[in-house]
Amino acid sequence: MNTRLLSWDQYLDLLRPAGNLLKLTWRPDDPEYRADLYRQLVMSIGYAYFQYFQSDAAHPDFMPLWNSVFLLQPNPDDVYYYAPLDAKHTYRIVGDRGTIHMVNFLFGHDMIGMVEPPAGSTTYIDNKELIVDKNGKFEFLFGTNKPANFSGHWHQLDPRTDHVVVRMRSYDWGNEIDTRMAIECLDAPPLKPRMTPDETARLLERALTLPERFGRLWFDYQNDLLKRIGKNAFELRRFTDMQGVPNQEYWTAIFDIDAEEALILETEIPTVCPYWNVQLNDPYFNAVEFVYRQASLNGHMARIDTDGKFRAVLSLEDPGVPNWLDPAGFKQGTIFGRWLQCDSAPLPRLKKVNYKDIRNHLPADTPIISPSQRAEILGRRRLGAQIRRRW
Repeated sequence: MNTRLLSWDQYLDLLRPAGNLLKLTWRPDDPEYRADLYRQLVMSIGYAYFQYFQSDAAHPDFMPLWNSVFLLQPNPDDVYYYAPLDAKHTYRIVGDRGTIHMVNFLFGHDMIGMVEPPAGSTTYIDNKELIVDKNGKFEFLFGTNKPANFSGHWHQLDPRTDHVVVRMRSYDWGNEIDTRMAIECLDAPPLKPRMTPDETARLLERALTLPERFGRLWFDYQNDLLKRIGKNAFELRRFTDMQGVPNQEYWTAIFDIDAEEALILETEIPTVCPYWNVQLNDPYFNAVEFVYRQASLNGHMARIDTDGKFRAVLSLEDPGVPNWLDPAGFKQGTIFGRWLQCDSAPLPRLKKVNYKDIRNHLPADTPIISPSQRAEILGRRRLGAQIRRRW
């Protein structure tokens, strides 16, 4: 039987261009940067297997997308799931809503990382639009042709739709009950067939080129941001072309500090603000370790000052303040914040100060967090992060 299947050496050759991403980093001659990039590429290979091989549009299954393992810029508050679709089919999603802060469904085509360039979202079921019964159950059908005599929750798909991304968004880590859900195609053969050699060959080519394609997209974004905005300054943006939530404003900046320096982040908080957060990413656009480090804060975790503003300190050492953003040893990276469904979108400010002078730039009543208090905070964080469903 003749197939498109290549030799294993030929497939390994498909991975080689990913090594060129080192040239797009801010420090291509730094051995730490090279080691970190290599680890990222291995991570992306694992991610690619789920994306291409675990499920198909006729027999979908929610698979891990971005989380505390697949770290190319997930929101630490979110656990993301992905399922492939074909808009010609009709699908059903059923589940238990739970008590998690938010859950939403983003339908789109040309998934980021899988297709170049990505196209983004087409339709969206917001958390507030999900119909939940008195027992906490939900069910909805979706496709391009509504079944005759169906009177339940129907979601009309754009004919281009080829996937759905689900965000389970937690505010109070570990104390909320996760959403449970399942997906099925209603008009496909019930038995999932064995994958053919030609199908495997086609998907291997896509999977083994994803690490370079996905990594380059975010390196290009970072470098463009640096060119346009510079360091330690924010801009507002919506990422609807990259599976960003349509009603969410993102505030982004590149941070750059030395050991004796700190950044003071200050912002107003919108009057109506169902959700907001801020997180740190490393120089390769991976979320900084957030299970064992306080590398992110959200509206539930953060302390708001008595004047109504949020202030945080980004520094390599613990400054002994409630809103420490810990970069986990990285002196450069990106800051990502989100305003979701808010009545305004303030642009936060960054001010670089000497580490020894941090208190001079904060309100006088800013609490002091002792080492034992920090240990307690981090202990609750790591347990809450692990109790949540993540993959």
